Amino acid sequence: MDDLTLVREHTVYRCVMGSRAFGLATEASDTDRRGVYLAPTPLFWRFEKPPTHVDGPRDEEFSWELERFCELALRANPNILECLHSPLVEHVSAVGAELLSLRGAFLSRRAHTSFGRYAASQHGKLVADVRLHGAPRWKHAMHLLRLLLSCRDLLRTGHLAIDAGPYRDRLLAVRRGELTWDEVDTWMTRLQEETEDALAGTPLPEEPDRARVEDFLVRARRASALQ
Repeated sequence: MDDLTLVREHTVYRCVMGSRAFGLATEASDTDRRGVYLAPTPLFWRFEKPPTHVDGPRDEEFSWELERFCELALRANPNILECLHSPLVEHVSAVGAELLSLRGAFLSRRAHTSFGRYAASQHGKLVADVRLHGAPRWKHAMHLLRLLLSCRDLLRTGHLAIDAGPYRDRLLAVRRGELTWDEVDTWMTRLQEETEDALAGTPLPEEPDRARVEDFLVRARRASALQ
């Protein structure tokens, strides 16, 4: 079974991500698709294991095997957690529906570290662009602000919302370069401070519910083996 067949025939969940899911799309925005496939259990009995991820078959489409997806979600990988909360779901099977029902099991205070580490990396790149070229890549600056807003609100509420909602107009103004870098950087700094404040009183647990996720994965593998 080739890699793309796994995506075409065994996808359990597929959604649209990127600017369209964030409520920040423009006429020029691509349609980024992300998915999860459940590789048939017998494929794991061979020396050569099925792939942990597959690029395609369409442009801007990327999928993870269920186990890899769950591993990354338990680590609070920002991109993976956001996939589970996309408002634009294109396909969901019975296994995919159960995966979505586990969204809360993946959320923990680990998000503070994982989102923060990613944000620091992206901020460093923006600062380098300003130093070298006099301005950042404004689209990247917009998405970093959106991520910081999402992380702050996750820690405040215990729920992950990825739609930029009330911040849309100002974020799009950032993308168009209508704010100065100093204004944007000040906003980023304030969001980081608010995130630290939110951590102190967050309702999120210290760790994700790994046992609950593993039980789901084992049952999915077993059901696949019996088909």
